[in-house]
Parts: sequence; structure tokens; C-alpha cells
Amino acid sequence: MKAFAPECIRNVVLVGPPGSGKTSLAEAMLYRAGAVGRVGRVEDGSTVCDHEPEEKAAGHSLSTGLAMFEWEGHKVNLLDTPGTYDFAGEALGALAAADLAVFVVDASSGLDHSSVSLWREASKRSLPRMLFINKLDREHANFDSVLAELQSAFGAGVAPLEIPIGLAETFHGVADLLTDTAWLYDSGHGEQAEIPEELRGREAEIHEALVENIVVADDDLLERYLDGDVPAFAELEKVLGKGVASASVFPVVCGSATGPIAVDRLCNYLVEVGPSPLDRAPTTVTVAGTENEVAPDPAADPLVQVFKTAVDPYLGHISYLRVLTGTVRNDSSLTNGRTGDSERFRNLVTMRGGESIEVDSLPAGDIGAVAKLNDTLSGDTLSGAGRAAGPPIGFPTPVYSTSVTARSRKDEDKLANALHRILHEDPVLTVTRNDETRQTLLSGMGETHIRHVLAKMERKFGVQVDTSEVRVAYRETITGSSSAEGKYKKQSGGHGQFGVAFVRLEPLQPGEGFEFVDEVKGGAIPRQLIPAVEAGIRDAMSNGGTSGYPVVDVRAAVYDGKHHAVDSSEMSFKMAGRLAFQEALPAARPVVLEPIAVLEVTVPSDCLGDVMGDLSSRRAIVQGSDVDEWGDQVITAKVPESELVRYSIDLRSITGGRGRFTSTHDHYARVPGGVEVPPPPER
Repeated sequence: MKAFAPECIRNVVLVGPPGSGKTSLAEAMLYRAGAVGRVGRVEDGSTVCDHEPEEKAAGHSLSTGLAMFEWEGHKVNLLDTPGTYDFAGEALGALAAADLAVFVVDASSGLDHSSVSLWREASKRSLPRMLFINKLDREHANFDSVLAELQSAFGAGVAPLEIPIGLAETFHGVADLLTDTAWLYDSGHGEQAEIPEELRGREAEIHEALVENIVVADDDLLERYLDGDVPAFAELEKVLGKGVASASVFPVVCGSATGPIAVDRLCNYLVEVGPSPLDRAPTTVTVAGTENEVAPDPAADPLVQVFKTAVDPYLGHISYLRVLTGTVRNDSSLTNGRTGDSERFRNLVTMRGGESIEVDSLPAGDIGAVAKLNDTLSGDTLSGAGRAAGPPIGFPTPVYSTSVTARSRKDEDKLANALHRILHEDPVLTVTRNDETRQTLLSGMGETHIRHVLAKMERKFGVQVDTSEVRVAYRETITGSSSAEGKYKKQSGGHGQFGVAFVRLEPLQPGEGFEFVDEVKGGAIPRQLIPAVEAGIRDAMSNGGTSGYPVVDVRAAVYDGKHHAVDSSEMSFKMAGRLAFQEALPAARPVVLEPIAVLEVTVPSDCLGDVMGDLSSRRAIVQGSDVDEWGDQVITAKVPESELVRYSIDLRSITGGRGRFTSTHDHYARVPGGVEVPPPPER
């Protein structure tokens, strides 16, 4: 496949909620471009972008699909993203690779909260945006209502370039507000025509407002317009393109992906007013601690960033990448900025769903993929001029965890490797081992995310996994002082075991851990055996106190003891220390501690009362609230971690999916009276 210059490349990401028709729109665009011979259907599992078995079964996207097509001498790299919040990491990775985001909105249901969240994320990144109002041929479609909703949510920069001709079953074309012409699709293909009589007055009114909004971005054009000179279409289009590239104008076009109606016009807009990589601001890259700005110059040293990684059981890692500058060629060797290792690019490809198309090179601004890189992960930067670090992609932090165990001994042998490989594929996932609760925790964005990961592990790596709820890591401490004797004596012929240790326990301040003090005088316990007493006490503390949980924040002093010249050993005094601790602990008034997290919850203002009431029921201590840049309420509270095990699910229910939160462990606190503490896990 031929290489395209940066000015002829368009990197476009489709975003929107599940059911808005993103994948169907991608399919229709591929069909109109001649890249596929027929239009696949999501319902049949026959679309190009949703090619994974789990996606076909679910009926919607679960990972970002890359589909390349050519249009009017341009290469369009189309990134079809999942709309479900659980797969937000996929969408954010695609936003980092794109030069334009097309928000797909259902004409019958309107704007969705997930689109609002992604719009804000795109705004933070200064990413140009367009909107496509889809499904105008469906029942209850209402273009005017949806347009008003978009303008209310996203501001005056939202500018319609088209209005529909007909709605629902009568929808059959669009009126072009820039050229004052109609495009009808009664024959299945767009045919230029006159605007219907009943739409002319409305079209003229919107056309005039659109032209006024465009010319204000160019002083010369504005002056001419005020003097009565109506700008030509080419002039308006050029200025519109500048407004789109600067992320100040957000064009709205419309159609039907399943028609397909006006999809070809969307493709025209992508290449005519959509930004190329050259229209974007230079990328900031850190080299040897110094920040440098790089532009997409094909002649420069190559620099690429991986935004997505897929793991194939046979091909290994497939790294999806964007070339920030330079040109990457087959057999190029680049240095991974994270590891410092050299990676060879043996088989460069561009993708069309699950199909790979070999290429000789990828120039600056282009998107493609390469297989079998040794140790390159999503977010890594690879450079031809030494170690470099590109801008962070900003993957989200996991908010939901579950405990995973292998279903059988056979699965147990393969589980660690499968988890390791699946972490390479999904940068949002984390796997941690909690030794206190004896659980391996798999953490992601929600139940759906975790279910998808486990299904993929079974399909790709043949590992079956059982899940259980996360246990809370309770601890114990003491509130008073006590002393006790620990005596270990055993005689079984020959040398026996003998050791006596007198130990005093005292409480420490929260967070101070453990302190051991040697107060033995007169050689009651030989110096070399004192550490064995400490080891026994530490062992007893880790094995649990009166409630079975690890004991913390204790000072233990050994102040006396007895030994035998022949029968005393490290083992005997380790046992004596352990027995002394166990004997003294009940008299030191032990209490159970629970972990407390700092919780930050962001919710719309209309949900504030419900969320605050729910936090109160979770024994939260609210620290305060603030208003963020978007007008949402940000609540900060300290909450017992036992109350947050399923908080991601409950918050989503309370706020209709509009709430977000982060939590970090802060400290341990005494469990209040009346709160039931579950028994510890079996040892």
C-alpha cells in the first residue's frame, strides 16, 4: 500500500454511547469508500470493527477497532471506540492518537452522559470535534431537539452544516447549509437537487447565521461580508477548517448509518474541513529531562507512541501506534523510552478491523501496527534518537476489584502467565496480591470490564477463573499494657528444647508499626538468642490476634527469661516469644482496626443530595465539597473501605452513570461499637 503525506492523512475517532451507531457508521463509511463490498450488521456480528468473538456476542464494541480507507486522495484512519464506561481506557487511548473526534448522537434518544464526559476529556486535550446526528430514519427522531441539546451542552461553537430532509420514515436526504443545495438518496446514492420549498425559509435563516459565525473568525472576510460581499463556498470552507482545527467550531452533520444516507458527505467533511496532523500543535516530548516540541516531519528521526496493545495467542503482541514524527520503515530499530531496549519493527501493517494490510513504511502523522515487539506496552514511546518520553495518554484508574482464583490445578499453572499477558493488553487493569487477605485482586473499571477480561483469558489462554468478593484487610491493635511469661519446654530423648521469655506489651501511636526492646539483664537470655524472641513475637502478630487479624502498633519489651546451657536454642526462644505474646495480648485490651480511604466523588449538582445521603449511610465523614470547571460537585470524604467494595456499582445506579470517583487508602481507625466485623480468612 502506498504511503500518504501528512497533509493527506486524517486520524478520526468515533465516540458515543452504546447503541448510537458508531460501528454501523464506520461500516457505512468503509462501504461508501469501496473498502468493503457489502455493509455488515452489528446484529449479525458481520461488521469489520467488531471482529472479536466477545464483541459479536455482546452486540457492541468492547475494544477500539482501527479501520483504514481511502477517500478523495486521502487516507482516513478510523478508530471505532467502545461507548461503555467500563472501557473508557480504550476510548482515551484512541483520543490520544486522533486528530479529530466525531461524536455520534442518536437522533431519537439525544445526548448521553458518556458523550459529555468524553467531550470534556477531548476539550482538555484541545482535540478538534465534530458531531454526527445519526438514526434520523428511526421512529421518534428529532433533529431540532437534539441540536438544541448539543448547543446547550457544548456552547455556541456547535454549528449545523446540514439539516435533514424529512424525519423517521420520510427521511431521505440533507440540505447543505454552506452551498444552499440538497442531496437526496432516494436511489441509494446522493444526488444533488433543489432544496424543497417547505425548507427554503428555514434553510436560508440557518445559512445566514452559519455564514456570520464563520466569517467572524477571519478579519478580512468579516470586513468584506459587512460591506455586502458574500464569501464564496471555498472561502467559507477554508475558514471553517481553521475553526475546526483550533477546536473553536464544532460542525454538526447528520444522516443515517444504516441507510446509508449522507455518510459519503461525512467522509467529504473529514477530508475537506477535518484537520491533518500538520494542523495540530506540535507534540511535547521529553528527552534527557528536557522538553522538546516535535512536528510531524517525515524526514526527521522517527518517534512513535503506542496507544493500544492487543495480545494474540499466535502472533503475540500487536502494538497499535501513531508516528509522531519521522518515518518508520520495515526493519527499523527504535529505542523504547521506558525500558531502554531496542525494538525491531519487522512487519509494519495498517489495519481494517481484524485484517492486516502490509506496508513498507509509516510516515509522520500516520497510524498503523506492528507485531512481536518484545516489551512495549500501551503508552510507551519509541525513538530513533535514543530514549524519549511522549505525552502521557492518561488512562483511567481502576475503581472496581474482584478476587480471582484458578478453577482447577491445571488452570492454576497457567493463571499467572495469562494475567501477565492480559495486563500488557489492557493498561487500565491491575493485578495485586494482598497477603493479609490472601487474595489475588484483579481491578478494572467495572463488572462488565472484568467479565470481558475473564472471557478473553479463557478464549485466548485457556484459563478458567472463579471470582469472589474482595475481603477488607482488617487489623488489630492494643489499647493497654500487659505482661506475660512464655515458656517452651520439650523433652524427647537426647537434647530437648527449653526457653522462657517474659514480655511486656505497650500500645504505640497509630501507624508506628512495631518496636522491639531488649531489657534483659544479667544474661538471663543469651544475647544471641534475643533476636529469636523478637522473631517469635513478629510471627505471632502476623498470624493474628484475638479476632484473627494481624496486630500492629505495638511495643514489645523482653525483660527477663531463663535458659538452659544445653537445651536452649533459637527455636525454643522463638516459641517462647510467640507464647508470651499470645498470653499477654488478651489483657492488653485488643481492638479491631479498619482501613479508611479518602474518597473524591464528582457528580452533577442534581445528584448531590442523593450521593450525600448515600455517603452518610456508609459512615462517611465528609471533609467538604467544591465545584469543578464544568459545574459538577466534587465531594471529599473519609470512608471505611468496607463500605466501598461495591461503590462503583452503587454510584453508577444513584447517578444514572454520571458519577465518578477515586479512592486512596489513608489510615486505619478503630471499628465503632455495633459494627459487625467478618471473621478472618482461613489459614
